[in-house]
Amino acid sequence: MGIEQLYKCFERCKQVSTDSRNCPKGSMFFAIRGANFNGNAYVSKAFEQGCAMAVIDDKEYLIDERCILVEDCLKTLQDLARFHRRKLGTPIIGITGTNGKTTTKELVSAVLSQKYNILYTQGNLNNHIGVPITLLRLTKDHDMAVVEMGANHPGEIEFLVNISEPNYGLITNVGKAHLEGFGSFEGVMKTKGELYEYLRANKGKIFLHADSPYLNKMATGLNIIKYGMSDSNYVSGSLIGVTPYLKVQYNTINGPVEINTNLIGDYNLANVMSAVCIGHYFNVSDDNIKIAIESYVPTNNRSQLCKTNDNTLIIDAYNANPTSMDAALQNFAKIDAPSKCIVLGDMFELGETSLIEHQNIVDLIEKIGIYDVYLLGKNFFATKNSFKCFDDAKAFANYLKENPIIGKTILIKGSNSMKMSNLVSYL
Repeated sequence: MGIEQLYKCFERCKQVSTDSRNCPKGSMFFAIRGANFNGNAYVSKAFEQGCAMAVIDDKEYLIDERCILVEDCLKTLQDLARFHRRKLGTPIIGITGTNGKTTTKELVSAVLSQKYNILYTQGNLNNHIGVPITLLRLTKDHDMAVVEMGANHPGEIEFLVNISEPNYGLITNVGKAHLEGFGSFEGVMKTKGELYEYLRANKGKIFLHADSPYLNKMATGLNIIKYGMSDSNYVSGSLIGVTPYLKVQYNTINGPVEINTNLIGDYNLANVMSAVCIGHYFNVSDDNIKIAIESYVPTNNRSQLCKTNDNTLIIDAYNANPTSMDAALQNFAKIDAPSKCIVLGDMFELGETSLIEHQNIVDLIEKIGIYDVYLLGKNFFATKNSFKCFDDAKAFANYLKENPIIGKTILIKGSNSMKMSNLVSYL
């Protein structure tokens, strides 16, 4: 079946699913294969859940006329998403970067939603499956879409932009993450820059964090809308407070506008300013920009403030890499709190640089002068340090049962797989 014929089937179904446990009634199920499963084997379950059609790539599971046999389910999903995107022609803002992608996507979407009907990436569905699923949620009623794109290997952003075909782009930053996959920091820059390359070739526009020397260098020859500290930018602003939440001021022709956010960390200034910049560009009023950003509350262990019976916790445990870890520690040092404690978990996917990057973090902690520190994981264990070290979060939790921490402001940060969020109930 050709893509145009498949599209007619999709128009009748209107929804797609790749999870047989969650197939809305009348939807189209794509039997995608994974490393440890064959989606084709779940076609019957998908029909039981209510799906109307199933796209499969194994004729053994061709149950009846509701099944559409293709050569490759994943490629077909991606091709269908591209076809749908072109059919509707909806303006798309593509967002990528090392850190802050999801927060920026949420802030930008919140601001634009004050004036427009916006489709945006749910959660962090930002890969070769998530981006097509997002695009296939587009309808003619949407004014715009904000699509997050992630990568941990070279060429992945290029692949995603050739599916989503964005009109506008934003790279939040470039930093040391997934070095095992990218090979080097230069590999990170090149891959993130694939968004710029697409927009350069297709005469799109970018929203540029003008205070980043790396992004400025990468953006040569592009149609640029700048935001940052300097008054010469399209939108300019500055930080006016970080304890505990970020307070930002940006400039307008009618005077400064102050925003009291629910975000932790001065590193979020650029994320806030990007949302202000995009809001201004698309004619969202300053009042509505302020309302949208002040109403946004981060979730999923992304720079969340949590007060327990014993302590105040800053939970930044969704993910960690050297750049975000450095930024979190530098910000924590600036927070005005009488008694501070740091709990850090290992950073992953750093390849041969792992030991030196973990040692750099230990050296930074010693430099900023916070001494109540607990390090979790074998990578931190391998560093030269004078702090208390534990194998994992479970071992530290057992320690806390006999040695409770009380009356502290505690930064909790580590890679998601370290399960740092499990420590909250012990603190």
